Amino acid sequence: MDWSEMLERMYIRWAADQGYSCVITDRMVGEEAGIKGVELSIRGRWAYGYLKGEKGTHRLVRSSPFNARGLRQTSFAGVEVLPVLEEQQQQQRLVIPDKELEVTFMRASGKGGQNVNKVETGVRLVHLPTGLAVKCIEERTQQANRTIALQRLTAKLLVVLEEQQAAKLADIRGDIVKAEWGQQIRNYVFHPYKLVKDTHTGVTWWPRVLWHPVNKHSHTQTL
Repeated sequence: MDWSEMLERMYIRWAADQGYSCVITDRMVGEEAGIKGVELSIRGRWAYGYLKGEKGTHRLVRSSPFNARGLRQTSFAGVEVLPVLEEQQQQQRLVIPDKELEVTFMRASGKGGQNVNKVETGVRLVHLPTGLAVKCIEERTQQANRTIALQRLTAKLLVVLEEQQAAKLADIRGDIVKAEWGQQIRNYVFHPYKLVKDTHTGVTWWPRVLWHPVNKHSHTQTL
């Protein structure tokens, strides 16, 4: 199991432990092993409040099962967290002009009946001023996918506005989570010892199971 799959499993099990609903809305399998990326839709009371501190780069140190010599290796994975806002809430807070959007279509996969892989129902939106991009492929029609993609893009822009304390949309910089050294928000060390350290809070703990970091970090944020 690669690092992205381990994080995916951690968040799914954490959501179940909290009594939240969790649906995989998109998943890209790796060419050789593991996954390139995955999108989870987690719904429940205060779900975004608990999870927003997970945004950033997560670093893993372990004796890799993909290395024949069993050497200690480091892996990185980027995590992005966005709130799910109702359309009325989005319109009240932010309106994106159509001229600022680049819309492309793709063949979808998943629940689409006869349309799957035959009609380009998947939608990808790019916000031209910032370069931020989202996609939606899980619905049956272009219109439904476009609506959801626009909701995700609006939520993404609102999060960036809040984080950068920008006064207007033109002040936003492209906000991309980089999965690389020096960008990590949390380190998971599983070899030669077990230790998790959160760089936001400076809290260090020794986990028995992998899905505890969310609870631990969320708890330390609210103190």
